[in-house]
Parts: sequence; C-alpha cells; structure tokens
Amino acid sequence: MPEDLDALLDLAARHGLDLDGGTLRTEEIGLDFRVAFARAHDGGDWVLRLPRRPDVLERAAVEGRLLAMLAPHLDVAVPDWRISTSELIAYPLLPGSPGLTVAADGEVSWHVDMASTVYARSLGSVVAQLHAVDAEAAAATGIEVRSPAQVRGAWRQDLARVGAEFEIAPALRERWEAWLADDGCWPGHSVLTHGELYPAHTLVEDERITAVLDWTTAAVGDPAKDLMFHQVSAPSAIFEVALQAYAEGGGRPWPGLARHCTEMFSAAPLGYGLYALATGEAAHREAAAAALNPPEER
Repeated sequence: MPEDLDALLDLAARHGLDLDGGTLRTEEIGLDFRVAFARAHDGGDWVLRLPRRPDVLERAAVEGRLLAMLAPHLDVAVPDWRISTSELIAYPLLPGSPGLTVAADGEVSWHVDMASTVYARSLGSVVAQLHAVDAEAAAATGIEVRSPAQVRGAWRQDLARVGAEFEIAPALRERWEAWLADDGCWPGHSVLTHGELYPAHTLVEDERITAVLDWTTAAVGDPAKDLMFHQVSAPSAIFEVALQAYAEGGGRPWPGLARHCTEMFSAAPLGYGLYALATGEAAHREAAAAALNPPEER
C-alpha cells in the first residue's frame, strides 16, 4: 500500500486514473482500507480505497458482486466500482455529504442532527428497501448468511472466544449473558443487512440520505444491525419515527427491537476483541482489553 501521496498518484495512473495531486486528500481511520479522494484532470471526482492487508481482498470481491446486484433495488446510490484490483478500488464520488466525519486526531464532527425527523424517515425507508431485497439473490454473491438461531449462536461463540483471551468485566459479562438469554430481544427472521449503517456511512442532502457507503460488513442476518446506531443515538421519539417509516416500507419490527439494539451496541467491545485477535497487533489488543474491562464496570 502506498505510504505517500506521490505513490498513490502513480498507483492511480497505472489503473488509468489521471488525478490532480493538488486535490488529493486521505482518510486514515478505516481499519480495513485506506481511503482517498481526488479530482481527475477531466473534472470527475473519485473515491479510492486501498486495502491495508491481504485478508480483506476476498471480502472486497464479495462486496463488489453485492453492490452490482443491489444497486437497482435501492432509491439511494451505492458505490459503482469502475476499478477493482488487489491494489486499488475506485469509484466516482457519490452525491451528498457524510452525516459524520472523524478527523485524523479522532475528533468526531456531526453533520446531521440525530433529532431530525426527516433523517429518521429517510433512514427507515432506506433500511426497509434494503431488508426487502431477496436474501437468496444476496447470498449468491458470497456474503455470509445466518439464520436467526445462527446469529444468536454466533454471539454466544464470540463471547466465549473473547472471554478466553481477555478479561471481561463481570458486570459486562452478566449483561451480555442476560441479553443472550432474553427471547424477547431476538428477531425471528433474517434479512440482507448493511452491517454498519451509521451517519459516517450515509451521504446526506437536506437531511435525506442520498447514498450509502462501505458495504464490507453486509450479510444476511439480524435486521437490528441496521437500526442499532440510530436507536442508541437518537431520542426515543425520533427512533419511533424511523421505525414507523421502516414498517410502512415493509420492514418487520418486533416488540423487543429497541432493547435488542441497546444491548447489541453495548456488546461492541466483543467485536473489537475479535478484530484485535485477527490482526494480532499489540495496540489493538491493548485497546480491546481496556474496552472489555473498563474500571467503571469492574
């Protein structure tokens, strides 16, 4: 992966993209891909994704097939990969601005109001369209497919695996075990999900979603994954607006959905623990250990 901008420009040129170096900027926060933005000399704006590790390439190939299948089914835009190789993925810039950005120093900037009913309705409608996509057609792209029982079982396995490698605060372990045992939380159906649907992955104009980015974690599984971030970040009345739009669009909410979202969000340190184990990097392992056993939960 190029470590400097000149090398990145050379890489793009080898793939047929003649970029203006003066417009090039990068975002380094992605765990799997380095992301860059630039304008070509012909005036077109492009997004470039550069894999950080070889192990992300297989998932990227699946993501590319999914995007091609998915695009006709959504009213919002998704990336159109014009270039897709082991070194570079590139697509024309999509309409709208990110709902959330993170600076290189980790500072978070919000560009959409989580109390917005317009954004909530837009999100609910987009998620309903996504969840209506035929799961068998999605599965044919190679994405992971899990039944409701398998989704729940995978969380149990994740807790066991992370617990074998890290110390988990007793209060957190008890909370997650109670969640896993609560039949009212868990859905009875699986759908095609984006997997990490939050404002940084939605482009917005006038508080309405115009495009959805980064489909790396798409899978057939728990529908709550696409509603979780909104549930934990928006006022409860606004989340109900999103749920109403979701139901009106054909989505199938269940009584324990909001509680399920809350508990799933609380279990995010498990996902980070798995990531730390997969990368083997000491810094990630240290950060995961701190998240799994914070002083306030001991």
